Amino acid sequence: MDKLKEYFMCFAFGGVAYGLVELLVRGYTHWSMVLTGGAVLMLLNLINKSRSLSLFLRCILGMIVITSFEFAVGLIVNVRMGWGVWDYSHKPFNLMGQICLHFCGCWFLISIPAYKLCDLISRQVSLLRDNS
Repeated sequence: MDKLKEYFMCFAFGGVAYGLVELLVRGYTHWSMVLTGGAVLMLLNLINKSRSLSLFLRCILGMIVITSFEFAVGLIVNVRMGWGVWDYSHKPFNLMGQICLHFCGCWFLISIPAYKLCDLISRQVSLLRDNS
């Protein structure tokens, strides 16, 4: 049951955090990004459990996960559905306008606070369990 709580909290916090980052950076977001952020933080939480990996390697994996999700969701919402949630085609080193090298670097850096958030969530779930 604790794992389920942890996954739910990661999904909720990841969705809210991703949406807030987009609001701060772009001035708007889309509900698909909230779902994507939730799913991404759940996976980052699993990666974060691998303490045998250095923070650098966990950030590389985080960058790969976030970029992969962004590409997959972009293919669905932008290419297939035609919703135009984002378009990076004007950015250098982009792939089909869905991902670009610039944001890969951003995702690497954003993995650091994301892993700290995962640690905080794990501690809170443990505290809730210990206090019940």
